[in-house]
Amino acid sequence: MSGSRAVPDADHESVTITSNDDVVRARQLVRTLAQRCRLSLVDQTKLVTAASELARNTLVYGGGGVMRTGLVRQDSRVGVTAVFEDSGPGIPDLDLALTDGWTSGGGLGLGLSGARRLVDDFTLDTEVGRGTQVAVTKWAR
Repeated sequence: MSGSRAVPDADHESVTITSNDDVVRARQLVRTLAQRCRLSLVDQTKLVTAASELARNTLVYGGGGVMRTGLVRQDSRVGVTAVFEDSGPGIPDLDLALTDGWTSGGGLGLGLSGARRLVDDFTLDTEVGRGTQVAVTKWAR
């Protein structure tokens, strides 16, 4: 959708998301990387909140999937990227799903639009019947 995609380097870590415990593990891993990257406390909180929402979406709406995350570099910047992938039903109405305030229920109430506002770079690739991939990056300032 928007932003440039930064993909985790060879040092990325993965979390298979098949339960609520995995959502917690994904959130904890993103927080650890955000601290290692020296994101401010506010930016750590924003990234962890977005990751939590996206991990829950992966579980609830995608039927489970995987999160790949790691530190990334682009020019002189360093940041944390998290990529969430599932093989679920996809998002049939992307415009609606990205509408501020819209939720299908069950998550933090942020939805995709809220997660997008919390990060610096956001990309979304979805197709009905093929699944969804969402990549987010937060850059250290």
